Amino acid sequence: MIPGHETLTVEFKSDKEKISDSDIFDAVVAFANTDGGEIYLGVENDGTVTGIHEAHKNPVTLNAHIANNTIPPISVRVEILDEDKPVIKISVPKSSGGIAATASGKILRRQIKLDGTPENIPMYPVEMPTRLSNLRLLDYSAMTVSEASIADFDPLEIERLRGTILAYDGDKQLLELQDEDLFKALGFAKEVERRLIPTITGLLMIGRKNKIEVHLPTHSASFQVLVGLSVKTNEDMALPLLAALEMINAYIDARNPENEIEMGLFRMPVPDFNQRAVREAIVNAFAHRDYTKLGRVRVCISDEGLTIANPGGFVEGVTIDNLLTAEPFGRNLMLSDALKRVGLAEKTGRGIDRIFEGSLVYGKLPPDYSSSTSTTVSLLIPRCAPDVQFTKFVANVQNRSGRPIPINTLFVLNALRDAPKSNVHQISEMVNLSETTIRILLDNAIEAGIVEAYGSGRGKTYTLSREIYKLSGKIAGYVKQKDIDDLRRSESILSLASSKDFISRSDITNLLHVNGPSAYRVLKKLADDGKLVSVNKGRYAKYRLNMQ
Repeated sequence: MIPGHETLTVEFKSDKEKISDSDIFDAVVAFANTDGGEIYLGVENDGTVTGIHEAHKNPVTLNAHIANNTIPPISVRVEILDEDKPVIKISVPKSSGGIAATASGKILRRQIKLDGTPENIPMYPVEMPTRLSNLRLLDYSAMTVSEASIADFDPLEIERLRGTILAYDGDKQLLELQDEDLFKALGFAKEVERRLIPTITGLLMIGRKNKIEVHLPTHSASFQVLVGLSVKTNEDMALPLLAALEMINAYIDARNPENEIEMGLFRMPVPDFNQRAVREAIVNAFAHRDYTKLGRVRVCISDEGLTIANPGGFVEGVTIDNLLTAEPFGRNLMLSDALKRVGLAEKTGRGIDRIFEGSLVYGKLPPDYSSSTSTTVSLLIPRCAPDVQFTKFVANVQNRSGRPIPINTLFVLNALRDAPKSNVHQISEMVNLSETTIRILLDNAIEAGIVEAYGSGRGKTYTLSREIYKLSGKIAGYVKQKDIDDLRRSESILSLASSKDFISRSDITNLLHVNGPSAYRVLKKLADDGKLVSVNKGRYAKYRLNMQ
């Protein structure tokens, strides 16, 4: 019942000499300001159970005592563990309503030391904006910079801003505004006591370089090119965002070779890194980085691929596992909104979909966020050749429908390309979506003619449609597999007919999980082949096994 050692979310407290109440309150606050966890009273640092002091034998009032001595009141759960010697377990929730403190004014948090053991340390004022922004309680980018003025905005960057709106199909109504009205509309400045004061967003987007260095010293970026272990390019920059984005994109374009895929009379260029996905990823890195922390947005091209990393981990509620399903929410809302309105960021807030789509439409390895930590988001877009047949397949499907394939459907198609004849459970594990969602996606794909189903019940499997095999020149293998599956279906129907006097369409829909017309066609074919005999005709026709 007691963990083997201390971690970020587990702490042991000796109670042989009666631990002081203030030590308990300090520990509770530190847990609440980090990730929550459990405190065990009556356990030594090495995990030895020594039991609780006589004064703590009745823990009933401990939770109320903790709530009365923490601000805001922290609601903990207290229980006695039935060990050889009694131990009190205090379960502390993660604070989601702000920063917690003791009634005496202490604000603490937990961290892991270099030796791997945890400790409780003070939380300093400079760390509080990061904590609040992670909890979605503070938009740092909307804060005004009282020492600055709109004279700190660079006229060249203002012109670049207007050009960006035109080039990237931003909100054209913004172009009709005078400069000061444009600043207000985009949140670049706020009126304070009849004076326009720049915001963090305004300085980041169009501030003069020397003023950004003074007021936002944490803002910087770097572009690197690595060949093996050799650094071929290493450029540092502390430019306004629009200028930085333009420069980084130019660096990448110059190092982004293309492959060509023949599509009938046309050729489709397929770059190593999809330009739209890359732009979205770099914009995301600047939009969601933590500007209260030192560090830089790092863009690096290497043999493995393109890495884009930024200071600041994922905000509360977002993890690597739910990136594609979590509700869009940025750390810097005003900055993100400005980037959307000028056309640089995905207007729906689903830029992450674009990042994955840029690889999946070509059958490439998907983007990888696995190197991200609690303090850094790191994205790797792998460098790999496109799957020619799959790329043609996707292009044909999109041309027929006149619209892009939804991102979740692309995940399913890629899974079936890599593992044909997979069932719902297997696909669900491969793409990290619920089985219910997978069934809906597969049903839609079958209706669209891009996926085919085989078998019934738990043995039902799926594969890409005949079209992908035509493109790859493997139609013989497809036909062979389809003939085998059709034979198995026929054997299942004849086996059912041998066990009943009659079978009908409803029996087949239940057996094969197909619709009524499909069931009718299967029964009619078996009747035409002489394997079944039709007893009557019409909607409610019945069939029996042909015994001749």
